[in-house]
Amino acid sequence: MICYQCGCTLSEHDFCTNCGADVALYKRIIYISNRFYNDGLERASVRDLTGAIISLRQSLKFDKNNVEARNLLGLVYFETGEVVAALSEWVISKNLRPKKNIADDYINMIQTNQNRLDTINQTIKKYNQALTYCNQDSLDLAMIQLKKVLSLNPKFIRAHQLLALLYINNEEWERAKRELGKCLEIDTNNTATLRYLKEVDEMLLPEENSKKSRKSEEVIKYQSGNETIIQPVNVKEGRGVTSLLNLAIGLAIGIAIAFFLILPARIQTARAGIDEELKKVSEQSDAKTATIDELQQQLSELQTQNDTLQQDLSAYMGKDGTLQSVESLMKAAGAYLTDPEDVTTVADYLDAIEGEEAEEGEHENSEAFDNLYNTLYALVGPQIAESYDENGHNAFWAGNYEDAIPNLAKAYQYDPTNGQALFDLANSYYRLGDEAKAKELYEEVIRLFPNTEKADKSRNTLAQIEAGQE
Repeated sequence: MICYQCGCTLSEHDFCTNCGADVALYKRIIYISNRFYNDGLERASVRDLTGAIISLRQSLKFDKNNVEARNLLGLVYFETGEVVAALSEWVISKNLRPKKNIADDYINMIQTNQNRLDTINQTIKKYNQALTYCNQDSLDLAMIQLKKVLSLNPKFIRAHQLLALLYINNEEWERAKRELGKCLEIDTNNTATLRYLKEVDEMLLPEENSKKSRKSEEVIKYQSGNETIIQPVNVKEGRGVTSLLNLAIGLAIGIAIAFFLILPARIQTARAGIDEELKKVSEQSDAKTATIDELQQQLSELQTQNDTLQQDLSAYMGKDGTLQSVESLMKAAGAYLTDPEDVTTVADYLDAIEGEEAEEGEHENSEAFDNLYNTLYALVGPQIAESYDENGHNAFWAGNYEDAIPNLAKAYQYDPTNGQALFDLANSYYRLGDEAKAKELYEEVIRLFPNTEKADKSRNTLAQIEAGQE
């Protein structure tokens, strides 16, 4: 353990022997983080992956620089099929410890294998498509997509759980139980899996209980001394000659009554029942004919909707069928890991993500996606802002305002504290004659950077614009 202030190795004392800093609380925090890490490691070793994730996240809350806990959390995510979340943790770990970090091997294991990358992209695309089908109530198509997902990534727990839910919806309890059993093989203590399995068992147990009760009703058990006598229900005690005679007389009387009184009435009733059934069959035939026509019309409408959805879906996909935003983010992470100095390439991929999301409309990204995006943005943002600022001001002072505008806009986007870039961006629009846009930016300079020379100059320019409009 090293001192947080001077970086020297700490001793058993509650202060740093080199700089004298009080490290008692710091040591306690580190010990708690390591304790949660050890707990997560023990849970992961017995495949309690859900518990391991909870413990490792707690470890990182106490010490976000705990590289071992972060690497193990990535491995647990990878084991549950959450590849993007795992990659996010490993990228952060590589940032914290650039050298002698096993996260390098994990990242290379994914990125150097193009087939693995393609499989990951296909898994994400098909799982998202299955969710879309579920929202559209196309459950059969969703099941087909989920089976394809699991053929590509058999350890994707969320896909197993969603497929089990679809089986439960169709009342296919045995299939649902098999899928949930596969989830438990991967993660023995997943709360959602256990809750679904409890519901399935409650539906299956009544059948087993009824079978047992039927078997128990078929026999009679009683104790005779030290022995248990089992006797079938239909076995009866012997009767005397009188009982047999009474039975024969009763049977003869019953047959006579049935032949002379009951049988003619039954025949008449049976004929009336046959006529009623013929009438019902005829009505059902007419109803089925009408239903067939209605279903054919619905089929035509569904085909039209399917064509429309296919067109909408193509807008979310790249040329190879992957989600464009996820693919761009993975390319950005790969470019940064390959060459951390090449921030321009990383910036191009990040700008591509913003453009794709603007075209696709507002939609919610996963937590892993946002974490990886924000991490890359924070790493390359300052360098990109400096590059755009330099190019923008060179073009501005050269009088090339058309080139200055996009560069100054990017400089301010990556560094919102750069008031000079915002002020010169307003000047560029003003000198190009776009007074409406310039007025809007001058007002933003005054609002965000009050009591500065730029704000005073902005007020003067706004007064000139308003005077010219009068």
